[in-house]
Amino acid sequence: MSDDASRLWGGRFDGSPAEAFDALNDSLPVDRRLWREDILGSRAHARMLGARGIIPAEDAAAIDAGLAQVEAELASGEFAFQPGDEDIHTAVERRLTEIAGDAGRRLHTGRSRNDQVITDTLLWLRGRCDAQALALKALAQALIAQARAGLDTLMPGYTHLQRAQPVRLAHHLLAYAWMLDRDHRRLAFARESAGQSPLGSGALAGSGFAVDRDMTATELGFDGITPNSMDAVGSRDALVDYLAFAAQLGVHLSRLGAEFVWWSSEEAGFVVLDDAYASGSSMLPQKKNPDAAELARAKASRLTADLSGLLGTLSGLPLAYNKDLQDDKHYLFDAADTIDLLLPAMTGMVATARFDADAMAAAAEQGFLAATDLADALVRQGWPFRKAHEAVGALVKACSERGVGLSGANDADLAAVGLGDVEMPDLTALASVEAKDVPGGTARARVMAQIDDIEQRVEAW
Repeated sequence: MSDDASRLWGGRFDGSPAEAFDALNDSLPVDRRLWREDILGSRAHARMLGARGIIPAEDAAAIDAGLAQVEAELASGEFAFQPGDEDIHTAVERRLTEIAGDAGRRLHTGRSRNDQVITDTLLWLRGRCDAQALALKALAQALIAQARAGLDTLMPGYTHLQRAQPVRLAHHLLAYAWMLDRDHRRLAFARESAGQSPLGSGALAGSGFAVDRDMTATELGFDGITPNSMDAVGSRDALVDYLAFAAQLGVHLSRLGAEFVWWSSEEAGFVVLDDAYASGSSMLPQKKNPDAAELARAKASRLTADLSGLLGTLSGLPLAYNKDLQDDKHYLFDAADTIDLLLPAMTGMVATARFDADAMAAAAEQGFLAATDLADALVRQGWPFRKAHEAVGALVKACSERGVGLSGANDADLAAVGLGDVEMPDLTALASVEAKDVPGGTARARVMAQIDDIEQRVEAW
């Protein structure tokens, strides 16, 4: 069979496509990964055509047997792609026709590549959502396990990367577990968005044959069928929803990576990363670099770019299908592949990290992290908060000038800022975290309840 004869659209044209256009138009290097979904959708379509009497039953059976052979060839790596195979759909149908003859040429009855490709893509996306939900769960469980182990480990909490107030390590790690809980909801929504079958929508106006769309939707595991054929072939909302999930997850993992980069530095010394998730320097023999965390930090820009890229492609497109949509899989596959790389690496890094409780505790006791607790104590003694804030700020300044923390304040320091006759509270880090005994706070009982809550939520994913 000639290259032109294997094309799905050549009858209207006298000449062959220019080599430059062929190169631009060729999507096979990208969409060939959809072969399983393409065959799955095609077999369902063929069985429906036979069941409805749209094509002879024996042709439907021959198509099904031929597609089974094509599937086996692709699975084994024996499938021979040809120069005229501009996409995976062309390749599969071309090979089917070689096997089944005219029966294979009946497969595309009542179907367009427009509804075929989005059906394949949604099937693929639903599978990725399911797999990544499990990977997301594993990372959340690793964070929760470290949180349980670090329940009584105190550390500085930061704002503006300046030490602000003491917190529990568990509380800090759980912040990321809650982010992942929201990410999981976004992922579940993306899967739901891919839940209606477009198959049977044709090129844009529906099928001219009495196809049974519900039959194919049920066989392919969809939740229902799309209600509007033009929207079905022209929409990529489900892909946008997935890329929004991926971009937001990428931002969350980037922030988590940044924490581990800082915590593992000699300046902080809060955590030691397992050798399996770090690397050395080609020049500096003493180095142990937090490369897994740094790479996670970097991937957010790539994932947000994928989302932006698809939105840019869709912006301004008239209904229904336009060839611009062929680029949708560049962004989808890139994002999904990036998430597939990130989640196992981050899970391993978190699960194997060794936190230095003594270093964290020492940092939590130093400096002025209990300043707010002192101001709160003054308020309890009748001071207006702004007056208390000003007095404590002046005390911090005096102690800072002498090179001591709040615990080093002497009688002269206190008297100078009007605190000479004030009953001083316990300004330890432990007293500070226990004072935050409110929902979402750092008191031990509150954090324990938080661990139980998020653990139950994650278990139900």
